[in-house]
Order: sequence, then structure tokens, then C-alpha cells
Amino acid sequence: MEPTDQIENIAQLAKTDNMTEFIARFVINFAAIFTIVRLIYYPIHKNKDFLFTFFLFNIINFLICFLLSAAKLKIGFAFGLFAIFSILRYRTVTIPVREMGYFFISVTIGIINSLAAKDNNWGPIIASNLIIIVLTYILDNRIKLKHENFKEIIYERIDLIVPEKRADMLQDLQNRTGLAIHRVEFIKIDFLKDIARINAFYFSDKNESASRGMNEDSDD
Repeated sequence: MEPTDQIENIAQLAKTDNMTEFIARFVINFAAIFTIVRLIYYPIHKNKDFLFTFFLFNIINFLICFLLSAAKLKIGFAFGLFAIFSILRYRTVTIPVREMGYFFISVTIGIINSLAAKDNNWGPIIASNLIIIVLTYILDNRIKLKHENFKEIIYERIDLIVPEKRADMLQDLQNRTGLAIHRVEFIKIDFLKDIARINAFYFSDKNESASRGMNEDSDD
């Protein structure tokens, strides 16, 4: 066999192996992101608005990383992507913290499955995906913690704001709102109008309140 033929055969074999590895990595990656987004995130939160973006971020990130993996940019490129996404802000919609976490998960899985060295052993790559899937399921579904929510209230019973009558104030707020309010936070007290602006705090299974300090009106 001519040396030229040997080189062509080796090149063809390399192309075949590379394509096989690409398909295997893509299957692992898609199975992982599908499990996290469609089988964990959506059944819990029932929000389909982010499904397309989660899948798109993951797949595009996987393709870019895999195609550039031969350019010796693996680690630097991966950290560059994290830097880009860490400063990414959507101006048209406010992204909840939970959804932002899923964004980073989708990016991380794409990087792992495209750049991780397999060394003829798919075990570490598959194990990494399983660890992320299991942790995501446990943290988002099995660990049930109460949210401390609050409602901003204009309170006219100014006689009850003194510390000695705090228990009476909490009971009055519970009777009016039907919520198990356990503490209050005073924002502003107006003795001229005999009103107080307060945050009334209560526990519930879901986060029903915006973060304090966000979208608050300026004091008159």
C-alpha cells in the first residue's frame, strides 16, 4: 500500500471516529438537558416560556465548544462563556433567580459534554451528567423549604404600632388579611395622616413577593 493511501485511510478513520464521538456526546448532552428541562423543571414550575431558551442555550453552547475544541481554547473558552453569561441581562423581561440557575445548568452541561476528555471511557462524563441531574431534582423538588413572603400594607391603626401592642397589631393584621403574619417591618410612619407603611411577613410554599428594595415607590 502506498504511503499516500495509508495517510488517506488514517484521515478517513479519524473523521469517522470524530463523527462517532460527536454523535455520542450529542446524545448524552441532549438526554441530560431533556431530563432536566422537560422532566424536572417543567412538571414542577409549569412555565414553558423558558423551555426554548434552555434547550437553545445548551445545544448552541455544545456545538460551539465541540467545534472549537481542536483549537486549544478549551478552558479559556469555557471560562469566557461563563463570563459572558454572568453579565448577561435581558432588558425586556425580569428573569427569576431560579430560571437563571437553570440557564447556568444548561450552559454547564453543554461545556462538560463537549469538552470533557473521555480517554476511551465515557464513565466520568456520564457520571457528571447524572450528578447534575440528581442534584437538580433533589434541590428543586425534594427539599421543601418555606418562603418568607411579605405584603406592603398601609396601616391606619397607628395606636398599635408601639412595641407594647405588637401582639395586638399582628392579630389585627392576621384577621384582616387571613395570613399567618408573624412579624412586621416599618417603612414609614406618618403621624400627620395617622398611617404607617409596613411590610407584613408570612410563610408560604411559594415565593409570592418581589425582593425588598425592588420596584419600590419613592417616599412622598
